[in-house]
Amino acid sequence: MRFLPLAILLLFAAPLFGEPLVIQGGSLFNPTTGAMEAVQAIVIDGEKIIAVGTPQKPVTVPKGARVIDATATFIIPGLIDAHAHLVHRLNFAHVTGDEVLPFFLANGVTSVRDTGDEIVAQTVVARFAASHPETCPRVFTASHLIDADPPIHRDIGLGVNDPTKVPAIVAEMAAWKIATLKIYAGTGRPVGRRLIEEGHKHGLFVTGHLSAYRAQDAVEDGIDGIEHITSVFDFVFSPEAARQPDPRSTIDLSHPQVKGLIALLAKRKILVDPTLTVFKNMLLLSDTEAVQKHADNAPMPERLRASWDTYQRGMGLAPGTRDRRKKEFEKLQELTGLLHKAGVPLLAGTDAPEPYCPPGYSLHQELELLVQSGLTPAAALQAATINTARALKHVANIGSVEPGKLADLVILTADPTADIRNTRKIRWVVRGGHVCDPAKVLAGVK
Repeated sequence: MRFLPLAILLLFAAPLFGEPLVIQGGSLFNPTTGAMEAVQAIVIDGEKIIAVGTPQKPVTVPKGARVIDATATFIIPGLIDAHAHLVHRLNFAHVTGDEVLPFFLANGVTSVRDTGDEIVAQTVVARFAASHPETCPRVFTASHLIDADPPIHRDIGLGVNDPTKVPAIVAEMAAWKIATLKIYAGTGRPVGRRLIEEGHKHGLFVTGHLSAYRAQDAVEDGIDGIEHITSVFDFVFSPEAARQPDPRSTIDLSHPQVKGLIALLAKRKILVDPTLTVFKNMLLLSDTEAVQKHADNAPMPERLRASWDTYQRGMGLAPGTRDRRKKEFEKLQELTGLLHKAGVPLLAGTDAPEPYCPPGYSLHQELELLVQSGLTPAAALQAATINTARALKHVANIGSVEPGKLADLVILTADPTADIRNTRKIRWVVRGGHVCDPAKVLAGVK
């Protein structure tokens, strides 16, 4: 990918730091109440929102301001993908993170939470994004995947078996200004507990893709978040399991231990990121044409799509197991709905760019799957906005449209609280005061 010359890009996205921007009219999604509320005007100066007026309490439109008529539109906070990797998987396709960033922004994703990558490369991608707000979302970085030694992923994993080595590792990660400390599947409880303790000393959000370290133990030890619905219920699904006649997939929801874990997750408000998209698009249904040739995949770089197809061919999923795999996925959705019903706060993450999880586009897929799992459209929007802002510890800056916050928002032509698929009907994306036309952002991608 290459970007068009700066002079042309300035036509695509207007940095409004010389004049205020006013978005006038429309309905605004309030993630606290979960409702669309009438708005008179949103006033933006530089990269921040300075006022939000309502019909009952209107604000003055500054003289000389650029005004966008948002009458009959629906405004939501900028969406946040809670689970992406901007180094891993792209490496195998010979694609760099900067190449996929415009796809996020064009889809209304104004922030991306990386959840574990090689720290130097990840930081470079984040700095590129920060210097190109007209085409890129904000990028919040994470640690390497901190795993047992040897790590499962040699390219982005960091192996440690000795708890006494944890403080130095966490201090090193914190020095890179990460937002998230990530515990990975092979980590056992002694190291995991120490990672949580040290992470909290540095003010970090600690999350985990759990396996050896059981969710029940990690929650008792104070973990802040859990990645993947499979981490919560000690549920095993993998390509290897899919080939077996009877994969271990039955969960007794009436078991006291399961009930106790759900209650504890709800009580402690542990943020759970189900990442349903990756299970549907890669693990469960990657041998079906509906996934492989989904329209969302078409805009991706050819090298990335080719790497997905190569991965899919190597999985060896038998057509005879397809119905059972669909049932496996339905179970994951059922469990996601169960957590929501119990009051466990959920996030909306995709694991992009894992196979058939196209950056940006897959977040809309995730929202749709969350609604299919039992969330209301409003609850799904909360998962992709204010809940992830909490996980990033940036509620003061993002996650809702309020005075004092960064001007990250999406203007839609249809109501997403009536039909979550309407999050795709984007007219404008505003990222830190830069007004972006999605079609023109993508037109700059080569």
